[in-house]
Amino acid sequence: QVQLVESGGGLVQAGGSLRLSCAASGTLLSINNMAWYRQAPGKQRELIAVITRGGSSDYADAVKGRFTISRDNTKNTVYLQMNALKPEDTAVYVCNADVRRVVGLVNYWGQGTQVTVSA
Repeated sequence: QVQLVESGGGLVQAGGSLRLSCAASGTLLSINNMAWYRQAPGKQRELIAVITRGGSSDYADAVKGRFTISRDNTKNTVYLQMNALKPEDTAVYVCNADVRRVVGLVNYWGQGTQVTVSA
């Protein structure tokens, strides 16, 4: 089995910064795409950033220029640096990964970490 564990969430004032981490552990061969989603109360889960194994990345318009996704393949970890945070960034941030295992490619979700931005 594979687990994704997020960390780094918390409460921050508007304009502040946070750095989220998501580490994959368990029996795996490699990880393809890794991504961050978020879900605010009463809203659908939305994709905000994705990064390939080779390091190519893409962002939702709402976070472009403020958030940066990165990864360390040696640690099976993906990061999300969030700058210039706004109250509307308040949400549960969830990690997602396409994990290559012996049985094939399997998609996993983390449990999520809460980010709250106060005005």
